[in-house]
Amino acid sequence: MRWIELRMEIAQIKCFVAAADALHFGRAAQALGMLPASLGRQIRMLEDGLDTRLFFRTTRSVALTPAGAAVLEDMRALVAQADALERRVRDLGRDAAPVLRVGAIDSAAAGLMPPLLRLLRKAHPGIEVRLVEQKTIHLLPRLLRGGLDIAFCRPPETRDPRLVFRTLFHESAVVALPEGHPLADRASVTVADLADAPLIVPDRRSRPHSHDLTIKLFLDAGLTARIAQVAEEKHTIVSLVATGTGLAIVPRWTARIAVPGVRFVPLEMPPSAAHGRLVLAAAWTRGTRDARRDALLTVLEEHLKTIADSA
Repeated sequence: MRWIELRMEIAQIKCFVAAADALHFGRAAQALGMLPASLGRQIRMLEDGLDTRLFFRTTRSVALTPAGAAVLEDMRALVAQADALERRVRDLGRDAAPVLRVGAIDSAAAGLMPPLLRLLRKAHPGIEVRLVEQKTIHLLPRLLRGGLDIAFCRPPETRDPRLVFRTLFHESAVVALPEGHPLADRASVTVADLADAPLIVPDRRSRPHSHDLTIKLFLDAGLTARIAQVAEEKHTIVSLVATGTGLAIVPRWTARIAVPGVRFVPLEMPPSAAHGRLVLAAAWTRGTRDARRDALLTVLEEHLKTIADSA
């Protein structure tokens, strides 16, 4: 029980240090892969436990109190010591771990992992893999907690220095349409073709890359996206497309989610539209050693072009 309490207290201190560095709860929460409300709650719990205000907060600004400024470096040192201890414990137990724990966002789970796992089994039949499919905002904290060995995800705008991010390739975008839609039989479509179409987009708080992909493509074309529905999961989005609720711009590998009544049509974009392709990266905890993870990355590197061509 005491260990659980200690982990919670360290999490609160990490939230304090991140907020003190950014002096902005939203940016600090993004850096930690959590929601601003959750970060604010952790800091309030720390302040309540210490019976001391650490921040002056208004609707427009965040500033350290004298007490907060006085303890900042001590708190930073505690976080560094806790991180070093966690890395040491993970390294000691890693060689005895029976499986390689791999996290993947939904499109990577559908498109990257099946061929990669086949290749890994052929090259290293003794390596067992446990796959966890989640959003990036959930995968990165699991990496930091030691619950995953590697994750295939979207790199966040603000990257935690405790993690290594290795860009692999970009996923192409396609448009999901109902089978009976006038554009469903086209070889490809443009953003202008979608100008008056109702759109289904993911919630930006949980899927910022996919959400921004749609919005930016329309803005660059001088158009405004007509958002008809916000949905959380890719499977839900594709299912809503099948009902005629709207169209959706999704990663190409999403087409491997089998939903009857939906067609996926390539989306044409000018070569300069780099944001029309979603970055996929591998991430792991900095300073850790793992022979199984390195074996997976070596296999991926050997076959990277072939896999990237299918994305």
